[in-house]
Amino acid sequence: MADGSANIEGSSTVAADRLRSFIERVERLEEEKAAILNDIKEIYAEAKGEGYDVKVLRQVVRIRKMDRADRQEQEALLELYLSAIGEA
Repeated sequence: MADGSANIEGSSTVAADRLRSFIERVERLEEEKAAILNDIKEIYAEAKGEGYDVKVLRQVVRIRKMDRADRQEQEALLELYLSAIGEA
């Protein structure tokens, strides 16, 4: 029986070490994410300081992430909806 309990304790230690590893990796990535978000904030502040509209810049960044077909579909729907309400 001593072998069985040692095996359970060993497995528990391995599981605890693995869990700690996951948590530490996530914490490290959260720190990196916070630093990156701060860098992005600084870039937008710099652009704003030079007279650029940050709201529009954010929209351009969002649009550039989209697939061309999705973007064209969204633009077509926007035009359709505006036209339907007499805004186009």
